Amino acid sequence: MSDEKIPATKKSLNEALRLSEEIIKNIELSEIPLSNIALKTARLARLINDFDMTEIMEYEISGYPISPSGFVSKDKWRLGIMANRLKSEDSTQYIYNESIEQLEGELDFNKLAIEVARDADISFSSANPRQSPRTYTGNWKERTEIRERNIIASQRLASRRSFIYQYVMQKYLELKYSNIADDIFANVREKVDKKISKLVPESVKRFNAVYDNLNSENTEDWSNAVHSCRRILEDLANAVYPPTEDKKIEMEGKEEIIKLDSAHYMNRIMEFINGANKSKSFTYIVGSQLSYLEDRLYSTYEASNKGTHTTIVSKDEANRIVLYTYLLIGDILSLKQ
Repeated sequence: MSDEKIPATKKSLNEALRLSEEIIKNIELSEIPLSNIALKTARLARLINDFDMTEIMEYEISGYPISPSGFVSKDKWRLGIMANRLKSEDSTQYIYNESIEQLEGELDFNKLAIEVARDADISFSSANPRQSPRTYTGNWKERTEIRERNIIASQRLASRRSFIYQYVMQKYLELKYSNIADDIFANVREKVDKKISKLVPESVKRFNAVYDNLNSENTEDWSNAVHSCRRILEDLANAVYPPTEDKKIEMEGKEEIIKLDSAHYMNRIMEFINGANKSKSFTYIVGSQLSYLEDRLYSTYEASNKGTHTTIVSKDEANRIVLYTYLLIGDILSLKQ
């Protein structure tokens, strides 16, 4: 199975969140048999494109295939270990292969056997079509064997329940957190988008181009996305603090010059922040973010000019830089009345 993760659609993720919550309730309240819960969990794994878990749940439902020697086949060993089915006995490791339904049937059979154990003349056979025919006639030896089998089946079924519950709970928390993060970002985006379209309309087109570049598998397009962030910040600087004459300031008894021409757009953005904002912490945080972006954008620009054929910026880093740029612009434009 490929390690590449294929992203699920938003619709699938929403359905997966509802389904995971339903499965957790089924388990905690013992509403339905675990074999039915396993079927639901298989669907959950398919919805989020978890291919290993999808295959694992198929074997949890149907039983793990075994080789002619009576052991789980070699290619399924990895999945059995992932499913916590590995056991050791007499220095030998093995994967127990019974399906969840078989384990549930074993417990039902054993329960009935124990009920009639008081009368040695009563006999019955297992009616579970998934099990081999077995007849029970009550005696002390068989009752002891039944209790031992019952303990093993109970432990294994409890392990299956715990394995499914932990998996579903983890996915539920991940999906729930993702939804919360999406909601928070959606609220921020609504405000930022309004500000950008009103004050820096050209940047809307640039962000659309950035989005296309980030979706590409061409490494040069990722660098182009980062370069577009420079131009977006230039647009921002021109909107909030157009080019003007250099500014002279006193710094530790020395005269310093802050260049505010068209080329020094970062300086102009900082001048706007200093003049429009009263909070020192806000200015410090935004200034630090601007400094980080300036360094990263400059290094990417310089590497591009050298004509290197190596990857200048990874896709993940390009995504981060674009996101930081977007949120930073939102913070800065929040100062614009």
